[in-house]
Amino acid sequence: MSGIEFSHFQSLKTAVQEKYLETHSPSNDDISKWKGIDIIYFQEDLRQKAKGNISEKTFYTYFKNNSQEKIPRIDMLNILAVYSGYSSWSDFKKKNPIITTEQRGVIEPKTTIENEAQASEIIKIEESNLSEKITKPLVSIDNQAFDEINQNINFKSEKQSFVRGYLWLGISAFLFAVVLVLIFYDNLFYKKYTYAFTDADRNSSIKGELDVKIIRENESPILFKVKPNSPFVYETKSKSLKMVISSPFYRTDVVTRDLTNAPESENIELKPNDYAIQLYYYSKSIIDFKKKTRELNRLISDNALIYQVVDSDIYGIETLDKQKYISLVTLPTTSLENLEVIDSQMKNGKIVMIRFKITDDEKSK
Repeated sequence: MSGIEFSHFQSLKTAVQEKYLETHSPSNDDISKWKGIDIIYFQEDLRQKAKGNISEKTFYTYFKNNSQEKIPRIDMLNILAVYSGYSSWSDFKKKNPIITTEQRGVIEPKTTIENEAQASEIIKIEESNLSEKITKPLVSIDNQAFDEINQNINFKSEKQSFVRGYLWLGISAFLFAVVLVLIFYDNLFYKKYTYAFTDADRNSSIKGELDVKIIRENESPILFKVKPNSPFVYETKSKSLKMVISSPFYRTDVVTRDLTNAPESENIELKPNDYAIQLYYYSKSIIDFKKKTRELNRLISDNALIYQVVDSDIYGIETLDKQKYISLVTLPTTSLENLEVIDSQMKNGKIVMIRFKITDDEKSK
């Protein structure tokens, strides 16, 4: 990408900012300082005026911080150009030329008398060296003796190479056999266990994703992701098993098993987290505005810690207070369809911590 292209994109960002400020009043006039609700309102305005969408990740990458001088894909540039009042990205560049200063230098060939003299001197030296090589007498030896010595050396060398080759072949075959024995010997003691998970209240399979963390003594835990409606399959040669099972909508459960005589297939019931389910329902549902606000006020503590996880290498997490979160989830925007509650914590009958994200729904125009 050329510097001119990046300069054009910087100019386009300014045009987008000015277009939005014509009809909206964000928390800050500078587009690089928008966040949260400002971005969601901008996404809605972009959908209405340009019939396209920009994801939160794209916004943070190219509008919040662009120190690496990157520009978005051409389809996204076209959407932003249409939003700013142009027919396309090419039309924007044509009507907003970037003035640059080109510097040209001409390098003239350098031929001097001094260089010619140096070249002549080099030729003389080479001719002198060649003359010495021609006049130098050759040293002669007894050709027959030389051939006999050569044959003896070659015979011994071939014999040693032959012995070394067979020796290495034998060692390699032995090591390969040892490795095979160790692999199959170890696998003989592995056993496969299958665990299915069901909702304890509804007696139905878990429809959400689960995290299964295997705890092993003197080792770091191993985390597995279990897909909805899928069992967890684990192979081990250990005689015991400890699992920590967690999900945004179910209570965390610690399961320990003595595998000496344990069944190879088992069903595990998980207790639903009713408060987390209610939070998810009232955050996503399209119901009466007053009822939705009232129920969220009831569920969430006034001092709750609320984090929005942002899919960006630069901006990882943003914080909101209770009222900002309620305002966010009660806005009639299409972004609400992609809201995902990642985690929540309870204390004294109130939700005191929420982590959520708005998944990437960027679509080409």
